[in-house]
Amino acid sequence: MILILIAVGLALTVSILFTPVLIKAFTQQGLGHEVREDGPPSHQTKRGTPSMGGVAIVAGIWAGYLGSRLVSMALGGHGPSVTAVLVLGLATALGGVGFVDDLIKLRRSRNLGLNKTAKTVGQVSAAVIFGVLVLQFPNASGLTPGSQQLSYVRDIATVTLPPVVFVLFVVVLVSAWSNAVNFTDGLDGLAAGCMAMVTGAYVLITFWQFRNPCATAPEAGCYNVRDPLDLALIAAATAGACIGFLWWNAAPAKIFMGDTGSLALGGIIAGLSVTSRTEILAVVLGALFVAEIVSVVVQIVAFRSTGRRVFRMAPFHHHYELAGWAETTVIIRFWLLTAIACGLGVALFYSEWLSAVGG
Repeated sequence: MILILIAVGLALTVSILFTPVLIKAFTQQGLGHEVREDGPPSHQTKRGTPSMGGVAIVAGIWAGYLGSRLVSMALGGHGPSVTAVLVLGLATALGGVGFVDDLIKLRRSRNLGLNKTAKTVGQVSAAVIFGVLVLQFPNASGLTPGSQQLSYVRDIATVTLPPVVFVLFVVVLVSAWSNAVNFTDGLDGLAAGCMAMVTGAYVLITFWQFRNPCATAPEAGCYNVRDPLDLALIAAATAGACIGFLWWNAAPAKIFMGDTGSLALGGIIAGLSVTSRTEILAVVLGALFVAEIVSVVVQIVAFRSTGRRVFRMAPFHHHYELAGWAETTVIIRFWLLTAIACGLGVALFYSEWLSAVGG
């Protein structure tokens, strides 16, 4: 538990102190955010706000995790695990794709960065590498960071995916989660606040897995997860980094995370869900992100098939803005919905454990 607190504290400190440095640097260089011409009229005032603040989030996550592991090593514990390196590597690679996308937008003073093909190639490449490597590196008990079995709260024994299908499944997960968080990042503090709650829920889940491993307690209700404590540290560091960034990103935002942050954070959810064996449960925890990307898909399908739009504008947080809701009202209510989803997800996880142990 001490290591988790250290991870949160270090990540929050780095994020909250590094973000204003980025604000000053980006402002001096004139790297301001471009706003969609067809977006809500109130967003035009955000033109020129510094972007790429996700750099501070990624830096905070790495600092929180590595710092906590250094303390662990000083106390006789082990260093960084392969599971953590894979999850952080996935998030960083996706953040790199987002960084290039943001840089093109800012340098060319337009709302579009990488074209769809280049962006997709970057996301798919990172996902394929992660999907292949996550099935390698077994520990002494034979556990690898990921599993070919589909998972809810634990692996579903009756659903085993062939290696190639598993990698394709990971590609879908990574693409879906990174794009979902990216679509959600359209209002001041919305994505950062929601991510803090989702990863906070993952701290509870992965720490519980750490306390109930099958390797040392082969009984009902145990969990076959390779490095659950490291996953808890990553989740804690992510929550801390998001909270630190939210200090500057809350309405009215002084900086945006950009694709650098949103793609990296989507990678965190995808990586945590695969390595903690909670791929289906993640849909409940991140229900707000899921709803955002679904609204985009529904809007596209409806318009192309009928010529009509289901929402005034997608992602659907803009729908409520155009309906007259104040931006802060949309943000707070969506935060509340995320809190409810996270509470439900944690309850489902714990209720499964109770039923497993006969509680």
